[in-house]
Amino acid sequence: MTKALISVTGQDATGIIAKVSTKLAELNINILDITQTILGGYFTMMMVVDLDGANMAFSAIDEALTSVRQELQMTIHMQRMDIFDAMHRI
Repeated sequence: MTKALISVTGQDATGIIAKVSTKLAELNINILDITQTILGGYFTMMMVVDLDGANMAFSAIDEALTSVRQELQMTIHMQRMDIFDAMHRI
């Protein structure tokens, strides 16, 4: 299974989770774990996703998220989970 960590940050607004998860569903990307909170009016969300169903290159998936980034005017960052894990091992 190819996993990625997706972080979403920016001004809180209605429908953020819906818009991000709808785009992921359109790409056939399964959400494995999700957490979100609002800190002082700023929305933050972290998702662990399974990329295997997407049948697209990592860069193409990241590019496909551009429309959601622009619509929400938020930062959406995707990182390979294996690289994330390796960076945080001591």
